[in-house]
Amino acid sequence: MAVDAIVLAGGAADAVAALEPGAPNKAFVPIAGIPLVTRTLAGLRASSRIDRIVVVAPPSAAAHPALAAASEVRGDGPRIMESLRSGLQGFTRDALLVVAASDLPALSGTAVDEFVDEVLARNLDVAYACLEQRYHTATFPEFPHTWARLHEGRFCGGGLVALRPRVLPRLSTFMDALGRARKSPLRLAGLFGWDVLARFAFGQLRIEQAEARASLLLGGARVGAIRCTHAEIALNVDRVADVTRARARFG
Repeated sequence: MAVDAIVLAGGAADAVAALEPGAPNKAFVPIAGIPLVTRTLAGLRASSRIDRIVVVAPPSAAAHPALAAASEVRGDGPRIMESLRSGLQGFTRDALLVVAASDLPALSGTAVDEFVDEVLARNLDVAYACLEQRYHTATFPEFPHTWARLHEGRFCGGGLVALRPRVLPRLSTFMDALGRARKSPLRLAGLFGWDVLARFAFGQLRIEQAEARASLLLGGARVGAIRCTHAEIALNVDRVADVTRARARFG
């Protein structure tokens, strides 16, 4: 079964984008001569599970050659949720869509296949790719990551999410609340519950417990963390130093 994908390549220029004169944002910075967003698109196109690809990017980049592999290019918004809404327009409320970051320099079709197959097998409404530390360390040890300690091990987030448009209103409300609460332990406890925060603080939170609480927060949507085994799904470029590392690795 093939699904459609959305690549979020919006946002303003930052320190990474400054490395490439004229780049609309970091998605258009080249690694070994190939822009990051082009590399992301190539990984999606290499997957037999992906059909149509919508890229959300600054309007000034609509005709940029880096986006040649896209099925359609749409304008971004001032915030990520507005960009996501732009990408979701026109899809049916129950369609399963893969949402990809635009800065995945090594994304492969195999990694995308693994993610999509697991989401479909579990019939999820919202899914989040995650990667255990041992897979990353074995493949890309020179790239630093921030790791979350859970009962099952240490994990980081990946660059792919899957969702159905009908969950967006709840997801948007939750993300707004999370943004307001992120610097306040009391507000975070109000969102997630003291039990979840305590288990997480001591590294005892189980993935299934996190999934259950996320499902509750999203109005009963089927939520799942997809434990991926291909390290490239979580390799992204956030900082200038990451560009240096990526160019050394893939140049």
